[in-house]
Amino acid sequence: MARWLRPLVGALLLLEGAAALSFLHHRYEELVQALFRVQSQCPYVTRIYSIGRSVEGRHLYVLEFSDSPGIHEPLEPEFKYVGNMHGNEVLGRELLLQLSEFLCEEYRRGNERITRLIHDTRIHIMPSMNPDGYEVAAKQGPDSNGYLTGRNNANGVDLNRNFPDLNTLMYYSREISGPNHHIPLPDNWKSQVEPETLAVIQWISSYNFVLSANLHGGAVVANYPYDKSQDQRFRSHRRTVNTPTPDDKLFQKLAKTYSYAHSWMHRGWNCGDYFADGITNGASWYSLSKGMQDFNYLYTNCFEITLELSCNKFPPEEDLERQWMANREALVAFIEEVHQGIKGMVSDENNNGIAGAVISVQGISHDITSGDMGDYFRLLLPGTYTVTASAEGYQPLTVTTTVGPAAPSLVHFQLKQEVVRKPVERKASGTRMNNKALQKKVVPRATRRGTQR
Repeated sequence: MARWLRPLVGALLLLEGAAALSFLHHRYEELVQALFRVQSQCPYVTRIYSIGRSVEGRHLYVLEFSDSPGIHEPLEPEFKYVGNMHGNEVLGRELLLQLSEFLCEEYRRGNERITRLIHDTRIHIMPSMNPDGYEVAAKQGPDSNGYLTGRNNANGVDLNRNFPDLNTLMYYSREISGPNHHIPLPDNWKSQVEPETLAVIQWISSYNFVLSANLHGGAVVANYPYDKSQDQRFRSHRRTVNTPTPDDKLFQKLAKTYSYAHSWMHRGWNCGDYFADGITNGASWYSLSKGMQDFNYLYTNCFEITLELSCNKFPPEEDLERQWMANREALVAFIEEVHQGIKGMVSDENNNGIAGAVISVQGISHDITSGDMGDYFRLLLPGTYTVTASAEGYQPLTVTTTVGPAAPSLVHFQLKQEVVRKPVERKASGTRMNNKALQKKVVPRATRRGTQR
């Protein structure tokens, strides 16, 4: 009952004073105009910035919502939405423009829920990661758009098969008790990725994102990591193997938050497929190599899921309003999920923040690290946990804390400097292992020829 009640209550709050929106497909120049229009209407809580350019020189714009735009406030989590990674999967692009207008309008109206969300969260919205591919798809239009027309970037590369393959390194690392987080990048990674991919990697390396979703089309399901299974030998037979992360139960909860707040995703039967509760483990659906959501989890502190939002990759304009109404509550509810688990400051005895401190949760073999200011955010389900903070040159500190269902528990760590600093070999599980050591026994695998994600 509670699962159904929360979306209903949230939807009622959003209906109050809902603004009239325009439901149109936006070409690149129109997208830019829409973003700057929102920024001009809400100048005190928004900022527009570009993380780089596409192959053809189009800016990859991000619209930020915050009560202090451009500034990371300690203990305020960073959230991101990314749309239009595949240029011909356009619903996410339009939904994120609608969401941007909606957040601005509701903030101006004084909507308590939206005001609280913007004041307590730094929200980053990128409507299009692949503006070049979109322009190719848009020239065909919704009626005659081919299944793959505009999917790739201008160099013909699928951006969701273009991130460094950290899964293979992680699977080998796990066998030798190596690092379980922030897996090091291959030495030559920059020469292997596209401009759009490079821009995103640099972006997520610069912000301490906690939670994220990237929006796709071609199915209706909330997909969570891992996308790539450990055993790839049977890919030609489309073998599926459930491949959970150490945070599998949490990822399932995050995916269900979206699917049950969506008007029909949770029903399971969509587009000729069935997914129980409207969610799926990525590798259980099909194994995908070099994808963005696994990269987020393995290289940064960010927990990302992939949202497949429509059977039709390029829905006609007359369907956009119905799709917006189906996704509006889910888009807001998923942002709110960033406020769960534990958070706090890691500092020294003089209250100076310690960046890069490792936060380990007993029983979950995936650590996260503190940000530049020493603050950390660890998403967790309700329960009691034993948590350890450690940093080079300091004595580790372990505490037991209980996480509730409503708001994150505040757990601070003040670490004491080691009295005697002996040259002891660090455990690999809490450090960045030499990437060459990891790659020695890793056999490169061929990339999968794409389907949906």
